[in-house]
Amino acid sequence: MTLSAELTKKYAALKQQIAELGEMLVAFSGGVDSVLLAKVAYDVVGDSALAVTAVSESYPGRELRDAKELSAEIGIPLRIVRAHELEDENYARNAPNRCYFCKTELFTQLRAVSEDTGIRKVVYGANLDDTGDYRPGMQAADEWGVYAPLLDAKLTKEDIRVLSRELGLRTWDKPAFACLSSRFPHGTRITPDKLAQVDAAEDLLYDLGFRQFRVRHHEDAAQNWSVARIEVPAEEMHRFFEGDTRDRVVEEFRGLGYGFVSLDLRGYKPGSLNPDLLTIESLAPPSRPSAG
Repeated sequence: MTLSAELTKKYAALKQQIAELGEMLVAFSGGVDSVLLAKVAYDVVGDSALAVTAVSESYPGRELRDAKELSAEIGIPLRIVRAHELEDENYARNAPNRCYFCKTELFTQLRAVSEDTGIRKVVYGANLDDTGDYRPGMQAADEWGVYAPLLDAKLTKEDIRVLSRELGLRTWDKPAFACLSSRFPHGTRITPDKLAQVDAAEDLLYDLGFRQFRVRHHEDAAQNWSVARIEVPAEEMHRFFEGDTRDRVVEEFRGLGYGFVSLDLRGYKPGSLNPDLLTIESLAPPSRPSAG
């Protein structure tokens, strides 16, 4: 394996942590981070590792299909559970700390799997880069006693991609994705119908061959209008003006209920709907006892 000395050291630290845990449920979304974590967990502890994927209206259907295929490629057993975050008003109202309640529901479902299987330890794919952003879900993980081996091994996103490529994981260059609720400005209520609308719109872009994209949903319920704001990398924008791509996107998005369809000339930007929240102390969720 051709890794730098520093990354070799981090990889060894990751394997050691996983060996010390001995058994674990791996929160498995099918993204680059959770796939690497599941791969190393299965390599180190074998069937003492179980991948768990939580599905809900906010989880794209294409990602579930990919998660099933990826778990089979790794060899790790997979359990699929149902999450119910939309039933929590704290989540549905889409405040800036929405992810705290999403992760709380995820870890609630993982705790149920833990009780059913007897596997007490739970791990998820937070990494070192996540500490530089507003991540309320990490607070939920701390409260539930969930381990973050990638973070503890000080692996960055770039480290994870390099290591994934060396281990033969096809996700090494998989574009980042986030739950569909991240497509809505904070304060816009999240509903199953809106999530399905965004999912169908993004499926069209995926079918057209775009790899990195977001469909941001903007609306004014009182005036009864909505806008689909498409983000793709700047170098991909020209594709909308080739052949019938633009006409097809407009027609199908309008058919999904969007009154207006726009292309954001700033290009794709992760978290483009996130305000600067790092200094807003009032967003902290109510304290709860640790599950650890």
